[in-house]
Amino acid sequence: MTNATTVKLQSGASMPLTGLGLWKVPRDVAADQVYAALKAGYRLLDGAADYANEKECGAGVARAIQEGVVTREELFIVSKLWNTNHAAKHVEPACRKSLADWGLEYFDLYLIHMPIPLAYVDPAVREHPGWTTTGDDSGEIRTERSPIHLTWGAMEACHAQGLAKNIGVSNFCSALIVDLMCYANVHPQVLQIEMHPYFVQQGMIDVCKAYDIHIMAYSSFGPASWVELDHPATKTLPSLLSLDTITQIADAHDATPAQVLLRWATQRGITVIPKSSNPARLKENLDNTSLMLSEEEIRTISGLDKKFRIAGGGDPRINIWA
Repeated sequence: MTNATTVKLQSGASMPLTGLGLWKVPRDVAADQVYAALKAGYRLLDGAADYANEKECGAGVARAIQEGVVTREELFIVSKLWNTNHAAKHVEPACRKSLADWGLEYFDLYLIHMPIPLAYVDPAVREHPGWTTTGDDSGEIRTERSPIHLTWGAMEACHAQGLAKNIGVSNFCSALIVDLMCYANVHPQVLQIEMHPYFVQQGMIDVCKAYDIHIMAYSSFGPASWVELDHPATKTLPSLLSLDTITQIADAHDATPAQVLLRWATQRGITVIPKSSNPARLKENLDNTSLMLSEEEIRTISGLDKKFRIAGGGDPRINIWA
């Protein structure tokens, strides 16, 4: 259990335990939201090429630096390699493009977004292809023969050149982590995965501890994190934010349910990346580490586990969660 606000990675780098997630942040407000978060005290920004807002997020960072709100050295900025750039020859150009969009010389952490190699799409044809690999709006999905060990080798090359201070992976299962550790020359520092009280993932936590890989959790609020996408999970399970178990613990600590959900992770040394456009909630989320839950409260929250994964579905060839 920890009351720290940062964690030291295996590389020695210091990483905040609470950051701002940039998934689903619209382009037209991304710069302002990033700027507001930095003014509120956030120092970790979790982005990705696939979020299609890196230029705007970079503009928010540039404004904050220019106004003296923060220095680049104080920030921990994350980006991710999208699936259509898994071929080794495309990894570095993809990393450099994301850096250019952010207006940065290096990322503090660069992740393989998913263990799904999709056919390459030229950015000049479609800058943010998402899941379509035809360069148009047909929605056709094509995979390609780009083994993870070759992709990881190219990630290591980005690290060697100083483009990424740390490298890691996202949405990998435990078997892929074990496989990766068989050939990695550069230690993967972070695994980013879905994690919340309905999906505790204790087995994955144990694997990562064994390899000294830090866990960063997304969708910390469970179904509530997916309301904007009208995900079926939002209708299948009760919201964690209004669940009696969570609200009662929150009341006992004079805290919000969101703070309790975040603290359930950060108190165990797991980084969280919630997002909010509300200034008050931004501050509340960041201040989650001011709470100290009891071991019994931690166990009670973990006891809500239903092994219910929200992310997933679609074409069986790309359903890494099957």
